[in-house]
Amino acid sequence: MQDRTGPPTAAVLRSSVLAPPGGVMTDEVGVITGELELATECVGGDVTVWVRYAGAAEWYRLSAADCHLHDQRDHSALHSALAAVLNRPTAHLRG
Repeated sequence: MQDRTGPPTAAVLRSSVLAPPGGVMTDEVGVITGELELATECVGGDVTVWVRYAGAAEWYRLSAADCHLHDQRDHSALHSALAAVLNRPTAHLRG
């Protein structure tokens, strides 16, 4: 997306996540950490993955996360798997 306002509203799933130790790598600004919102957009089987700081307006592409699904019905499962991998709410409690 050229205007970097984020994913369109059609075929988009969103979740709140707490970034894992070291944060997540984005194409536009490098690593971001903390409370984030994850969005996956699926159009014609092509999935684009976005993240932003919770409550922020600007979205960033999650580096190397885009993919193609052979069955668009797998979008929800893919989104759930990404959210599970990225959400580490107790990571800050470990040494």
